[in-house]
Amino acid sequence: MGLDLGDLSAFVAVARAGGFRDGARASGSSASGLSEAVRRLESRLGVRLLNRTTRSVAPTEAGARLLEQLTPALGAVEAALDVVNSFRDRPAGTLKLNVPVSAARLVLPGIVSPFLAAYPDIRLEVIAEDGFVDVLAAGCDAGIRYDERLEQDMIAVPIGPRVQRYATAAAPSYLDRRGRPAHPRDLLDHACIRGRFASGAMTAWEFERAGEVVRIEPSGPLTVRVGAATDLAVAAAVAGTGIITLFEDWLRPHLDSGALEPVLEPWWQTFSGPFLYYPGRRYLPGPLRAFVDFVSVQRSGS
Repeated sequence: MGLDLGDLSAFVAVARAGGFRDGARASGSSASGLSEAVRRLESRLGVRLLNRTTRSVAPTEAGARLLEQLTPALGAVEAALDVVNSFRDRPAGTLKLNVPVSAARLVLPGIVSPFLAAYPDIRLEVIAEDGFVDVLAAGCDAGIRYDERLEQDMIAVPIGPRVQRYATAAAPSYLDRRGRPAHPRDLLDHACIRGRFASGAMTAWEFERAGEVVRIEPSGPLTVRVGAATDLAVAAAVAGTGIITLFEDWLRPHLDSGALEPVLEPWWQTFSGPFLYYPGRRYLPGPLRAFVDFVSVQRSGS
C-alpha cells in the first residue's frame, strides 16, 4: 500500500495528544504538517481515522483500532533503530524530559551542564510543568516526579537529594508586626501565602513533631499557581506579605541572608526525594540510556 512511516507517526502523535496543536508541540512538528500527514494517510487507507470538531480531535473506531496496533509497533521500530546507536562512538539524538518546576530549579542545575559536556551529541529538551502528565502521550522520553505521583509500570531511578524538607518562613518585619507562631495551629491567625495546582487543588499545610502530625488549611491575601508563580510567592514573603511554606532548598538563600526567618522549624516535615522515571522496555533510546547511566554514576559518586 506504500504507507509512509512518518504519516503513521503523525497520526499517533495527534491521536495521543487529542489535537493537532498539542500533537505538534509534543512531536516537534507543525500543526499544518500533521494535518496534511493525517489527511494523506486517511486518503490512502480510504477510511476516516479522526473525528475533528472545533474543540477536540478524537479517534474514530477505526482510528482507535489502528492506534492500538501502531503503538507497540512504532515502539519496536524505535527500539530497532536505536540498536544502531550502539555502534556509534557516542550517543546522539534528542532527550525530552517532563519535570516539575521544582525539579527544574532544584535538581537539574547540578546535572544538566556536566551531562551535556559529557555527551556533546545529545540535545536535551526540558518541559517544566506541575500538572500530572503522561510522559509518553506528551512525547517525552522520561519524567521526574515524587513517589506519590509516579505512574504505574514505570522504572524509577533516584535523582537529586534523597531527603528534602518543607520549610515555613516569613520576613522578620512581618513576624515583628504579627508575632511568631509557637504551634502550627497559630498559623490560622496569620496571613499565609498559598499555592494552587493547575487542577485547582490546594494542598493542606502539614507539620510533624515527635510523631504528632498537624494538618491545617490557612488563609491569606495571596494565592499563586504552583510552579509558574512560585517565585512571586517567595518575593511576596520576603517583602513582608505573609508566611510561606515551600521546599527548604528553594527558600535557603533567603534564610541564609536573613531576608526570611524560619518559622516553626522543629515542625518542618521531611519527605523522600524525586525519581527519574521512564517506560520499561528492552532497548532504551541512546540519549535516555546515557542520562540514566550518568545519573546513576553521579549518585554513586556523591
